[in-house]
Amino acid sequence: MADGGFTKLPGGSVVVALTLPRPLGEGGVRVLVHAANRQRALTRLRNLGLRAVYLRGNIAPPTPDEVTAVLHHPDGLVWRTAPDRGGELWHPIAALLRPAAPAS
Repeated sequence: MADGGFTKLPGGSVVVALTLPRPLGEGGVRVLVHAANRQRALTRLRNLGLRAVYLRGNIAPPTPDEVTAVLHHPDGLVWRTAPDRGGELWHPIAALLRPAAPAS
């Protein structure tokens, strides 16, 4: 199960943050999703192929810096490695889900 949480914004939308195991490699990733509500945020992730994503509780809600990062991204869906390794920038979700380049 992933650690995560959410923050409700003044406009009624939410930012959901989840720490998930990295699909191709060791360690984890912190994924942020901006959506109308928690269910829609989780549905956005499931539609991208992350089927076993659930949010139970509010153990690790997004920090104010994380909320700002996801609100300023056009897709409203970003990630970076977890734990943060000294100032790593946020990446669009497509960079996480891209297949690895074949070895020559």
